[in-house]
Amino acid sequence: MSEERGGGRGGGRGGRDKDKDKGKGEGRRTFSRRRRVCKFCAERIDYINYKDVRQLAGFIPERGKMQPRRISGACATHQRKLQTAIARARQLALIPYVTD
Repeated sequence: MSEERGGGRGGGRGGRDKDKDKGKGEGRRTFSRRRRVCKFCAERIDYINYKDVRQLAGFIPERGKMQPRRISGACATHQRKLQTAIARARQLALIPYVTD
């Protein structure tokens, strides 16, 4: 059934002839994004200190929300530790819950 729709990961755009692009001389540009490396893994940080507000502030934007993993670039293990540290810092009023 997927062959009828164009197949692959096209998202239902229909099958295109690849011969059309060859004649024009303009091919699609390939864009490869460099994979993010976890900051904590790179610096070999095991414990994220909740009292270190400067370090935690980099993972909280102006709105006061925690950044998700895909934006922060942290691995799953360190993202969980980061979330716990931010929650503890908020309880001690080192970091605000929301902005004014």
